[in-house]
Amino acid sequence: MVRKSRYATHMRIDDILARDRTLFSFEFFPPKSDKGWSALSVRLATFEALEPSFVSVTYGAGGSTRDKTNALVKHLATETTLDPIPHLTCVGHSKDEINELLRGYAEVGIDNLLALRGDKPQCESGDSEFTYGADLVKHIKAYEGRTFGVGVAGYPEGHPETPNRLTQMDHLKAKVDAGADWICTQLFFDNNAFYDWKERCELRGIDVPMLAGIMPITSIANMKRMAELAGGTNFPAALQRRLMRCQDDPEAVRNVGISWAAEQCADLLDHNVRGIHFFTMNQSSATEEIYKSLGVPSSSKLR
Repeated sequence: MVRKSRYATHMRIDDILARDRTLFSFEFFPPKSDKGWSALSVRLATFEALEPSFVSVTYGAGGSTRDKTNALVKHLATETTLDPIPHLTCVGHSKDEINELLRGYAEVGIDNLLALRGDKPQCESGDSEFTYGADLVKHIKAYEGRTFGVGVAGYPEGHPETPNRLTQMDHLKAKVDAGADWICTQLFFDNNAFYDWKERCELRGIDVPMLAGIMPITSIANMKRMAELAGGTNFPAALQRRLMRCQDDPEAVRNVGISWAAEQCADLLDHNVRGIHFFTMNQSSATEEIYKSLGVPSSSKLR
């Protein structure tokens, strides 16, 4: 455990897992505009009050948000009570560039990273020295300046680039064998898909903690955007039926989406999920409503 600021105590993921019986975490993205930064700054107090186990910060494809990601991570680490975990993608980066990022995170006391491959490599570019996410995990674990806890992505409903589910499981196993400490899943709306995937992971010998990724639908446009960004995500018929009944009423659509996500979370907790990771889109209200509906003790995180 390392005290890095007068605000927060930051911990490696294994210490967080030992501390919190159930992890709750939030994902932010670095805003592109001053208006977006101001809006997120206002909402951070609400997120802090929920006392998450950690928060993650996304990293644009090929490092397109590198500076903004670093700025947000540094702000969270030194000016709030939130414990930030930066995303790090390897596509388009050399090993020296990754080492530069690792040095910067070590200097501000970051203990954990989410290691992602990123968008599909363009082999002809020759810009990346990494082919798979497992390569990035192995590189981070071998870094001599700091021992980072490393998380990786999992896809309960499959990855659109790899239709072969057995091959997908091979890739996930390779990331765990390379040293991944935990798995955070892509968003899903069918808990049965998560439970089946989790059991298949266990059969494959993948036994690291798994956090379930949840993102509430807040509008029809929001749902269509999810379908584009998270290819392969299934929207169950029951969910679509509820949304169709009120599709012309934006507030009712939002209520249906939040209610569905809250039901998912309650069911996950009933099945002793190790953690729930909320994709917040930098909006605090929906996440706060779901979180509070779960009856999590004020002492936080079912410790």
